Amino acid sequence: MRRFDGNTLLVATHNAGKLEEIADLISEFGISVIGAAEKGLPEPEETGTTFIENARLKAHAAASATGLPALADDSGIEIDALDGAPGVYTADWAETPNGRDFVMAMTRSHLALEAIAAPMPRTARFCCTFVLAWPDGHDEVFEGRMEGEIVWPMRGNQGHGYDPIFQPSGYDITFGEMGRYEKNKISHRGDAFGKLKAVFGDG
Repeated sequence: MRRFDGNTLLVATHNAGKLEEIADLISEFGISVIGAAEKGLPEPEETGTTFIENARLKAHAAASATGLPALADDSGIEIDALDGAPGVYTADWAETPNGRDFVMAMTRSHLALEAIAAPMPRTARFCCTFVLAWPDGHDEVFEGRMEGEIVWPMRGNQGHGYDPIFQPSGYDITFGEMGRYEKNKISHRGDAFGKLKAVFGDG
């Protein structure tokens, strides 16, 4: 596995919530984090059909545009009763002409489950794939997941995305009701990051 030996990491995301989570996770290594927006990078079109393909696409685009190692993640929620949807299209379900509306996306998920009278518990998982890419084309891939179920109505205003309707296994609160520190310890992103840490130090 190739080690990351810089002191600044480019994170190929325009999502402020995601950037903050990654900055939190990486803070123990004394590495500073900058986002794609700070570098004026465009958001590449996510044409992949898997989380790995999309994360690779974003990481390599950012690395080749800046000459810096770049970390990208692709993540989303897979709902079993909806045949794994929205999956890689998790953010697309929230797209509107005026930006992303995750209340609309969560409502769409709930209505789709109701329309087929999906039995309880409505099992689901959050998935995260990190790709760390270097300008020479090398990359390292790390995957994580968190199992749970979809609940309704929405609960909590912490986190972002679909967090208010996702209750992780073994908990009676949603990600939306969970403090960031607690969520980061158990989340799909935390799981993937636990594997990614090996490139930053002796993990």
